[in-house]
Amino acid sequence: MIISAVDRGVRKGQQPPWIVSDELWARIGPLLPVVPRRADHPGRKRLDDRKVLSGILFVLYTGIAWEFLPQELGFGSGMTCWRRLRDWHEAGVWQRLHESLLAELHAAGALDWSKAVVDGSHIRALKGGPKLGRARSTVPKLAPNTI
Repeated sequence: MIISAVDRGVRKGQQPPWIVSDELWARIGPLLPVVPRRADHPGRKRLDDRKVLSGILFVLYTGIAWEFLPQELGFGSGMTCWRRLRDWHEAGVWQRLHESLLAELHAAGALDWSKAVVDGSHIRALKGGPKLGRARSTVPKLAPNTI
């Protein structure tokens, strides 16, 4: 079976980490954008967001390539999961989830802000400040035209 090789790290009786629990879904579900179904050309019915999230977590947990996500798991294709992850990122879902979790932990007094670190992934750092003009050339003379 496909999962048997993957779930070696999962103890017997435990739920695999890529299965979205009700508690996690209660946090993420309301943050996801609602995509209305087109009335004129509805096409195939959109796969459930919770299943797709499980597929995303499966790929991230196992480290397999998106295109190798097994269809038998019921999470949709790897491209479906990848596209949905991209769309949710562009919609700001993960940023809002991060902010809400930080606010909740801060309200509970569970964060020690004295040990917080700012890194380049969150704050843009301009090296050398703004450029004032065009940089001078360091070449002694221009290259000859070969045409």
